[in-house]
Amino acid sequence: MTTFPGSPKLTKGAIIGMDPVNPLASVIIFQYNPKSLTRRLSIKAAGKEGAKSEVLRLSGPPEETITISELEIDATDQLEQAQATAVSMGIAPQLAALEMLLYPKSALVIANTALLAAGTIEIVPPEAPFTLFVWGANRVLPVRVKDFDITEEAHDPNLNPIRAKVNLSMQVLNYNDFPVSHPGYALFLAHQVVKETMATIGSISNVGAVAGGNIKL
Repeated sequence: MTTFPGSPKLTKGAIIGMDPVNPLASVIIFQYNPKSLTRRLSIKAAGKEGAKSEVLRLSGPPEETITISELEIDATDQLEQAQATAVSMGIAPQLAALEMLLYPKSALVIANTALLAAGTIEIVPPEAPFTLFVWGANRVLPVRVKDFDITEEAHDPNLNPIRAKVNLSMQVLNYNDFPVSHPGYALFLAHQVVKETMATIGSISNVGAVAGGNIKL
């Protein structure tokens, strides 16, 4: 894709899944940033309905869902360069890295099956990888991938996908979802501090514009 030579370098978004059992993180760097990103925030109110003294109380940060529309994955450039992975598998590895964020590890499934066969009554459910959504320096968020759909639009002669679009939904995890010792706790808290700082900057810029600067706060 040809771009104007003087245009700034585009930062690419990414999803990173970190698993302590597997030292190789699942890193899905967006080849092309999605066409749109939708964020939905729902308040977490702590006050009881009708209780005037409690109406403004919060039980925590809002519940936030991020939806990515039309994330494109394309092997055209790699195929033109005859890259071995693209030639043999197309974009199947990239899709697999995304899908594995929802799968329990097969080794743990096998181990749990063996424990059940040995008569173990209670099996601890496996954990998904600690997943981060990276959207620029000011937005690195712990998330849980809720669901996604993949539309494979083109295939090679061996039916490997070579072009696909992904629509993906993620729930943002906040400090109420983690123990204090978990890195997700500190990561979300740092994100909120950055957001508070930006909100203060925006408020200072806008105070003078309210009612011609006649309102004093």
